[in-house]
Amino acid sequence: MLETIETCTRPETRYSIIWLHGLGADGHDFAPIVPELVRPHWPGIRFVFPHAPVMPVTLNGGMHMRAWYDILGMDFTQRREDEPGVRASIGAVETLIAREVERGTPPERILLAGFSQGGAITLATGLRRQEPLLGMIALSTYLPLAESTAAESTDAGRATPVFMAHGSLDPVVPHQAGTLSAQRLRQLGVQVEWHEYPMQHAVCAEEIRDLALWMDARLGS
Repeated sequence: MLETIETCTRPETRYSIIWLHGLGADGHDFAPIVPELVRPHWPGIRFVFPHAPVMPVTLNGGMHMRAWYDILGMDFTQRREDEPGVRASIGAVETLIAREVERGTPPERILLAGFSQGGAITLATGLRRQEPLLGMIALSTYLPLAESTAAESTDAGRATPVFMAHGSLDPVVPHQAGTLSAQRLRQLGVQVEWHEYPMQHAVCAEEIRDLALWMDARLGS
């Protein structure tokens, strides 16, 4: 079980959001977003911010850091991917989802979110699930294992709505990688709500506002 940071918006929680950080960060990275994102009328939500394992990252000269999988290169067209690492993280996230179910939150009331590498694992996990989640939130990211996703995605995964957002000036995960991923998802029949902003590899206030509106439609007024 991955170590996590947790915060609840009310004493009684009905929903859970598992939020995966990006490369080199940790679970503390997105914890401050909670008061900016949550609306007063929403039901109680448990936010779960896991820490990725520490591993050597090839792109960074083998330096050890928190990562959901190894990054072999930045050429997204060649698809040089750490497939075993991606699949290991899918399994780790599934364990977190199972824990939320044991706590009394069924999958249809669980959101899976992630930024950059965390967003990639969000998509890879959600699309392969046998039970649908409430939704997937994929920020400044791309679809990993794209060639195998069509065969491995499930009816439940394809039925799960996705919020995707990306910076048009992103120098880390190119804007084109995000738009191509959204296109691939739509070709599979996934409902994707796409947003882009004039920013780099980051999160902006307008993005948080748009995400809150998307979540509001699912959490209920």
